[in-house]
Amino acid sequence: MSIEGILGRKVGMTQVFEPDGSAVPVTVIEALPCTVVQVKTKERDGYEAVQLGFGTRKRVNSPLKGHMGKLGQFRYLRELSVDDIGEWEVGKKVGCEIFEPGDMVDVSGVTKGRGFAGVMKRHGFHGGPKTHGQSDRARAPGSIGAGTDPGRVIKGTKMAGHMGTGQATARNLKVVRCDSAKGILMIRGAVPGNEGILLKVRHTKRVPLRRGGRAGQAK
Repeated sequence: MSIEGILGRKVGMTQVFEPDGSAVPVTVIEALPCTVVQVKTKERDGYEAVQLGFGTRKRVNSPLKGHMGKLGQFRYLRELSVDDIGEWEVGKKVGCEIFEPGDMVDVSGVTKGRGFAGVMKRHGFHGGPKTHGQSDRARAPGSIGAGTDPGRVIKGTKMAGHMGTGQATARNLKVVRCDSAKGILMIRGAVPGNEGILLKVRHTKRVPLRRGGRAGQAK
């Protein structure tokens, strides 16, 4: 049984101690078993994937209730790819047992919302000069385009605006602890988002960058 990854919930951060006494910062993820709600095949859907249900909620509308049937009232439904679709069926459970300590994973989630932010905070601009009369332009973006040609602001120009609440992925993180009985997964380092958000934990598809080389496909 090989699946791309699982769904989980961010609990928070803590630290664990290695046998040599070193402290390792880890993110704790609640990775309770996910339920297969739908199996998609090439013949019917054009591609192969499984739809997993995670979390619970009190009320669902009629279409979702008919879709999930007697499996439960799941808060989240997400699709993940699998190697062999013939091994999967509706109602099957999958949890953090697909990972082992030492595995490298990619963790995706929605980043923290930062509200309206200027260009220095949002894009890392260094700001304007602090002298020559520019007392009120120190954090301004500067020029945002030419006048005559093209005579407009180019789409995609970095400007002030809403920051955060976007999809992000932290790549090549190491699994430190995996307790399938309790549904707890500990991953070294930080992952995107606030506590309590939905996370997608997947086996990494790229090996870490080496000094003087490029990242390649994981074997």
